[in-house]
Amino acid sequence: MSADVLQLKAQPLTSEAFAAFGEVIDSRSSEHFMINSGRTRRHHDLAKVEVAGESPRVLISIFVSQPVSVPLELTFLERHPLGSQAFVPMHEEQFLIVVAPPGDVIDPAEVRAFITDGRQGVNYRIGTWHAIQSVLEREGEFLVVDRGGAGHNCDEYPIAIRVTLE
Repeated sequence: MSADVLQLKAQPLTSEAFAAFGEVIDSRSSEHFMINSGRTRRHHDLAKVEVAGESPRVLISIFVSQPVSVPLELTFLERHPLGSQAFVPMHEEQFLIVVAPPGDVIDPAEVRAFITDGRQGVNYRIGTWHAIQSVLEREGEFLVVDRGGAGHNCDEYPIAIRVTLE
């Protein structure tokens, strides 16, 4: 392992710690109101879906991801300059999150790593640098909300990162 590899320990994901990068999607910590004749709790407006550029539209997809090994070795982060991107686990899949603030370059001092508890999802804001989907332990199925439409919407930034768990 070379000295220029950024070493990160994944911290538990909290709304406060993740606020600079987007929103944590978690019904256990959000306000709700009753609908459907009082049979359904609606946890309303948990994340801001952002779309920009030419002819944008919101996409709803399902991603099925294979598990990664820990320590997680990353060679790049990616960003979506024209839209936010939300990942919500469908079966309580735990996953690692590596993020850096928007910008043309990544400052290693600002890169953070988080680990979900399996019931939390995340919404990356427009331009937030992030690692590719990194599910732990078993195959993961995720509801994904992101942007479709014309224009280039995925940039990659080479950076060597090694993520471990606490």
